[in-house]
Amino acid sequence: MKNLLFVSLIAFLLLYSCTQKTQKQKEQLYKIETIYGDIIFKLYDETPLHKENFIKLIEHSYFDDVLFHRVINGFMIQGGDPDSRNAKPGELLGNGGPDYTIPAEFIDTIFHKKGVIAAAREGDDVNPEMRSAASQFYIVQGKVFTDDDFKKVEDRINATRLNNLITKKLEELKNKAFETGGIIDNVAMLPIARAAAEEQFKVEGYYTIPEFKKEVYRTIGGTPHLDMAYTVFGEVVEGLEIIDKIAAVETDANDRPVKDIRMRIKKL
Repeated sequence: MKNLLFVSLIAFLLLYSCTQKTQKQKEQLYKIETIYGDIIFKLYDETPLHKENFIKLIEHSYFDDVLFHRVINGFMIQGGDPDSRNAKPGELLGNGGPDYTIPAEFIDTIFHKKGVIAAAREGDDVNPEMRSAASQFYIVQGKVFTDDDFKKVEDRINATRLNNLITKKLEELKNKAFETGGIIDNVAMLPIARAAAEEQFKVEGYYTIPEFKKEVYRTIGGTPHLDMAYTVFGEVVEGLEIIDKIAAVETDANDRPVKDIRMRIKKL
C-alpha cells in the first residue's frame, strides 16, 4: 500500500512538473530589435485591453523603424510614435499615434519595477481618466530607492492625488453652474473645490507604498512615483542591459537621442 502511494505521488509530481513546463513554454514572447541588441518581453494577461492592442500593432508591423524618441538615463526609454519614422534630426516628437486611447488598467500587484513596459499618455489636466496612448510606450530603467526616498515619493504621489481631486471638484462645480445657467467664476469656485477635495482626501487616506513593492524598489529599482497613474502591461524577461545602454546615449534638449535608435518588434 505504501509503495502504491509512493508511486502515485511520484506520478503526480512528474505530471505537475510537465504541466508547469508546458505552461511556461506556451507563454508568448516578443522581441524588440535595436542596434544595441534585442529586448525580449512578455505581455500581461492581467491587462487584456493593452495586451490585445499591442499585439494588434505588432502583427501590423506598426513599430518597424520607429524611434526611441525620448530617453532619460535613470528613468526610462520611450518609443512608439509613428511620426518618428521619417523625422528630421532634432525634430520634436511624441505627439503621433492612432486616434484612439485605451482605458487605464491599474493592477496593484503590477508596478513600475525596472524592466516593465507601460503606456504613455496625456497629462491629468486633459486626461483625468488616465487613459493610455494607443502606441507610445516606455520601458522603465529607474533607480534603486532607500527608505528616505520612499517618503519623498509618497509625498509626491499624495500631492498629485490632491491636485487631481481639486481639478475634478472644480470641473464638477463648473459643469453644474453651466447646466443651471449660473456664473462660472474660477476664483470663487476654487476654495469650494479645494475644501471638497481635502475632505475626500481625508476619507480616502494618505497613500503609502506597500512593503512588497518597497522590497523590489530597494533591490531591482524602478519608478514608484508612476504607480497607479500609468498602465503597466508587460515585462522584459531578457535584455535589461540593453535598456541601460540605450538610456546612456547622448540626447538633445528634448531628451531625443542625437543618433537615431530604431526598433522592430516581432513575435517569437
